[in-house]
Amino acid sequence: MAEPLYLDALGPRGPYRTRVPDIVTDVSGGEVARLSLVPPVYVDRALAALRKAAPVPVAGLDALLEAAGEEFANGTVGGLGVREYEYLVSRTSGTPLAVVRDATRGTARFVSRARASTEQGRPRGTVRDRRDPSLGAGHAVWARRGEVFAVNASGNHPGVHRLWLEALALGYRVAVRPSRREPFTPHRLVGALHRAGVGQDRLALLPTDHRTAQTLIRGADRAVVYGGDEVVARYAHDARVLPQGPGRTKILITADTDWREHLDTIVGSVADEAGTACVNATAVFVEGDPAPLAEAVAARLSQLPGLPPQDTRAVLPACPLDRARALDSYLRSVAAGTRAWLGGDGIVDDLGDGSAVLRPAVHQVGDAGAPQIRTELPFPCVWVAPWSRSDGIAPLRGTLVLSVLSRDRALLDALVAEPTIANVYAGDHPTYWMAPGVPHDGYLSDFLMRGKAVVGVE
Repeated sequence: MAEPLYLDALGPRGPYRTRVPDIVTDVSGGEVARLSLVPPVYVDRALAALRKAAPVPVAGLDALLEAAGEEFANGTVGGLGVREYEYLVSRTSGTPLAVVRDATRGTARFVSRARASTEQGRPRGTVRDRRDPSLGAGHAVWARRGEVFAVNASGNHPGVHRLWLEALALGYRVAVRPSRREPFTPHRLVGALHRAGVGQDRLALLPTDHRTAQTLIRGADRAVVYGGDEVVARYAHDARVLPQGPGRTKILITADTDWREHLDTIVGSVADEAGTACVNATAVFVEGDPAPLAEAVAARLSQLPGLPPQDTRAVLPACPLDRARALDSYLRSVAAGTRAWLGGDGIVDDLGDGSAVLRPAVHQVGDAGAPQIRTELPFPCVWVAPWSRSDGIAPLRGTLVLSVLSRDRALLDALVAEPTIANVYAGDHPTYWMAPGVPHDGYLSDFLMRGKAVVGVE
């Protein structure tokens, strides 16, 4: 019998394996790995060690990150080659293999450019170090708000681990709590950074249960936490915690634009990344009759094949069959009273092995303020709504990415000025577009750093 795959915690003193590990299963329920969960006392000791360590030296940091990105994309890390790693991510998270492979390349690119990306968020009036000769000309020093940064990660997409790389480049010591659903990406990324030269006392991987995760968050100076609306509400008044909740990404199409010329972008915004990312569009607002667009999007999405996630042709997410049925039941209850262009007969495509593909859903709602528009589900599910000038900006608020297909400059100005819309993409740009150095939900450095006046210090 083959030895099971163990994913050890990666603490300040090296790998740590517990006697009774957590079992990591694939979408059909089969065991694929064993994950060591560390207790609260281990978390406390790890955070203390991180706090004592110095930041990763700036000298040579770009070369170190370049090496880590190459190791992540092509090396053997934790006993896994890149193809084995990608297969396991696909089988456990249900993310199509092609999406995982794209994410591998994208994450490697973000690793190599992490330090340069942080510079994009640095205020022009600050310098990185008090020894900078320009400090005497009236500049401030860009200083950390703390020393230790904790990450309570999600497992919906490998790309979520690109965000915390900038904290490491800014001098924070980082502790990552991986999702128990998909721990392979953070395990590989932390391992690649260690192999490239980041000290184990500067970057740790600390798998925990949910209760111990609170020990990690409380013990850090700053933390990012992923989850739903309940997570956002729980940490809304904690200035040390940056909650990353639902994206509720949207598209707005005004009457001066022919949506038919942008159908590829609209469909891609809904379904690329398998519809699992916070930057996938979950609502499309149309000035005029939304039915023709809803029908066209449904026709395109209906052609997507239902295949196991490890199939290179797969484009839709998979999950355990019982969870798929629960999502189907929930969608039916939420969608009551709407017009189902796709998915009304169910979204469960049973693969016969205990797992199921989640098929797309397209529903048309009656008005721009329909409550269904706030529903975000982990597969291509989009609500198409009519929008008029009298509706104004209100239905578009609370949005991570808003793609705007419109020639109305005044409207674009108003949308850019709206505080609850994080990103505005004007023109034919898919909502899932990202690049190093471009803010995701603001720059992470806005949360981690501040300008500090320094006078008379040599």
